[in-house]
Order: sequence, then structure tokens, then C-alpha cells
Amino acid sequence: MQAPWLDPWRFDRRVLWDQVLLPLFAARSGAALLHATAGTLPLARSLPTVVTVHDLAWLRVQGHTRPYARWYFGTLMRSAYRRARAVVVDSHFSAQEYAELSGDPRPPAVVAPGVDARFGAIERRPEGAPFALVAGTVERRKNLVRAVDVAAAVPDLRIVSIGPPTAYRDEVVARARALGVEDRIELRGYVGRAAIDDLYARATLALVPSRYEGFGYAVAEALCAGLPAIAARGSSLTEVAGHDATLVDPDDADGWIDAVRALLADRDAAERRAREARAAACARFSWSRSSLAMRAVYARVLAGQ
Repeated sequence: MQAPWLDPWRFDRRVLWDQVLLPLFAARSGAALLHATAGTLPLARSLPTVVTVHDLAWLRVQGHTRPYARWYFGTLMRSAYRRARAVVVDSHFSAQEYAELSGDPRPPAVVAPGVDARFGAIERRPEGAPFALVAGTVERRKNLVRAVDVAAAVPDLRIVSIGPPTAYRDEVVARARALGVEDRIELRGYVGRAAIDDLYARATLALVPSRYEGFGYAVAEALCAGLPAIAARGSSLTEVAGHDATLVDPDDADGWIDAVRALLADRDAAERRAREARAAACARFSWSRSSLAMRAVYARVLAGQ
């Protein structure tokens, strides 16, 4: 049951999928349960439904976006979550956010998503010329301008950003131009799997300066790939990073510069620490572990609990 022609980044087609196609496909599927995995769910459903709420960003940090999108993804979905049979979140941070913002007295189940096993198989071959990989949508809460500030203070460092753009991209480009580092900031947009794997293999470090994450895939993938990482302290990133990545306040420009300089001053030590943490990260973020926890949620729902 797929609709490859449907662009989920277009608001009207996302609503078409959520509210028309998904419930129609589900009703015809013969399934006993519907799991809405994308943070939105149909308002009219014929099956008991589990919903994964990846974050509460639409209620917390997306005030700059269009009102109709905030209403649909935030206000309307908050009400819909309370009528789902079960709610799953990606992190303990998101569980706290859900308890505070949803109005739902039920505690959600915390099930960390898995990281594709291919990240654990990436063979590291960092380039001599340093570059930092920044993975994720280029939007304001991801705080990509912080990486631009780092590039301005660390003369030989390139920044490579992968992920879909929003209007915030223009702000990042303007900051890079103002600081004279436009030639060292690469905004590549979407890239394929082979290109992603190649970047994780060759990058010197991952930078994750985001102010708000419900899980923090960029950190988890870096840890599983054995890529040294520096991440923002706060939201779910502290939880996902544990003791295996350097944490810096997202708005501490000098702290980010100092952390990057320290890592570059002893790249061998950074590689060694990342290598030592890799196996545990792959186990912690395995899909087998995630699926076992999710199956327990399904069993409770089907048992009527």
C-alpha cells in the first residue's frame, strides 16, 4: 500500500494521505491494528490505532510557520492523539513534552527508533582536509547558523549540510556570505544513500546544533557510524548522546568553536573514542530492540489494555 506519486512535503497531499488514503488502505488491508508512524493519524478510523509522536515541535517551537500547518500538525493532532488507543514517543524527553502539552493523562510508551544497520557497517576513512557533516532538514530549530559561525572561526573547516531545505536556507546563506565563508558551506539538500554513507565515512565530525529534537537521529547515526560528534545540550540530544558525544549549549558560539578546535587538535583521540562507543550505540539503536518494544505495545492494544 504505497502512493509514490504523493509528495508528503506538500501540505495538501499530506492531508490527503492522512485523512483519505491511509484510512481507506487500512480498512481494506485486513489488518487488526493501524500504526500511524509519521506523527499524524486519521480522524476517522475503523481499526484500533497506535500513533508515534516523534516530537511536539508544532506546539513548542514552530511559531514562525504557517498558521494552517500549526493548526493541523499541532492543535488538531494533539486532540487526535488523545483518542488513539496507544501513544508511542521516541525518547524520555518527548514523553515529558507529551505529558506537558498534550492534555492526555495517559503516559506514552517510550520506544527509541532504530538506526539502519548499514551505519554500523560503514568503514571510516576520514579525509585529511577536515569537514563537518550536518544532517537534517535545514530549518530554524536545527540552528545551522551555529555551524556557519564555527566555520568562520576555524579557517580550514568545511561544513556539509544534507537534508531538505526550507526558507531558513536563505538565512544560512546570508550568514555565510556576511562572514565570508560561503565557499566553505555546502547545502546539498537531499542526497542518496550511497552519498550519505560516503559522507559519514569521510567526515571528520558530525555537528548537531539543533535547539529541539524529539529523538536526534543525526546523533544516533553518527554514533553508530563511529563518527565523532558534537551536539547541542538539551531536548532529546542529551539523552541520545549519553557520554559518547561532546555537548555544548546551542547558543554558546564560543563553546562550539572551542569544542571543534579541541576535536581537531587531536583527531586520532576523537576517532578512538568514537570507535570505542560504536558497538554499544549500534546495540542501543538496533531495529530488533525497537521492534520488540513495539510488539509489546501492539499486544497490549490488541488485548484491550
